[in-house]
Amino acid sequence: MTNAPAPKPWINAIHAYVPGKASGADGRPLVKLSANENPLGTSAAALAARAAAQVPSLYPDPGSSDLREALGALHGIDPARIVLGTGSDELLNLAAQGYAGQGDEVLFSRFSFAVYDIAARRCGAVPIEAPDKDYGSDVDALLAAVTERTRVVFLANPNNPTGTYLPASEVARLHGGLPADVLFVLDQAYAEYLTPEQDDHGLELAAAHANVLVTRTFSKIYGLAGERIGWATGAPGLIDTLNRIRGPFNVTNSGQAMALAAVADQAFVTASREHNRAERARFAAAIEALGNHGLRAVPSEANFLLVLFEGALSAEAAYNGLAERGYIVRWLPNQGLGHALRITIGTAEQMDAIAAALREMAEAAR
Repeated sequence: MTNAPAPKPWINAIHAYVPGKASGADGRPLVKLSANENPLGTSAAALAARAAAQVPSLYPDPGSSDLREALGALHGIDPARIVLGTGSDELLNLAAQGYAGQGDEVLFSRFSFAVYDIAARRCGAVPIEAPDKDYGSDVDALLAAVTERTRVVFLANPNNPTGTYLPASEVARLHGGLPADVLFVLDQAYAEYLTPEQDDHGLELAAAHANVLVTRTFSKIYGLAGERIGWATGAPGLIDTLNRIRGPFNVTNSGQAMALAAVADQAFVTASREHNRAERARFAAAIEALGNHGLRAVPSEANFLLVLFEGALSAEAAYNGLAERGYIVRWLPNQGLGHALRITIGTAEQMDAIAAALREMAEAAR
């Protein structure tokens, strides 16, 4: 056939999101440290709730009412100012779709979450990358990149894939420098890994301003990545916009039940945070000990470390060497990080094995 439907040109410009792999090139299953999943698994209470939610013949509550009530109670938010999504990915895409279009610009930092570029292009907007500062977001660079065409600004805090973090003062300065008609989307997918003292006060910004949307997810610390549940909060007008264009039954019965139980089990969240903090510190120290071999870790407040390879051992060689030893991590050359590996914090045994393997390879490469 010579004639066929043609996608819009901005759709052809999208590079599809590539998730973290779970197997090697030969199809062999590997220990997966490539997707920032919780090594402690899922709350037992959430697993029990899934077993009890056996109603697949019925549509789920389209508004996820009970879950919104629970999230509102936990975070001190009016449930009417909360919207649920199929993971926070859906909500990030809807934010761009609702407030940007052809000829508009969507702004974010270099080395940000890959979905931001996709979200911009999906609605015909132009993705704009501001320069980074030491692999993190630079508020001055972001503000300098704002133009009359800027409609949405994305900020991940902590940032993925680098793990960097902006304190509350810098987040407030970024928001304060944006025009009131620009939507500021604060992506807090890893916020639960922060201590209370590190709170960037994004939820307070969303409560006080008409142009701030905060997104969160159950995929990380809550251990519900397979259920695809995210949520967002913001001014009533923002929530109304997202509710108009989201999927009508976008969170399943089992997903709502599991998330509701997970919210109630904050002991699991605390245990996951403490495990992550301890193992991340141990692994960071192991990488620091390899500094004479050219390895360096970017300071992280998330559940992963970005390890830079600046010596004889390349990131690609380390990636392949870890796969040969049974471990899969994330190599991101398509995001300008061909010299780095993003390594999820796993169990103590897994992190010891990764550190030992990197030392072995680094010494052999000298």
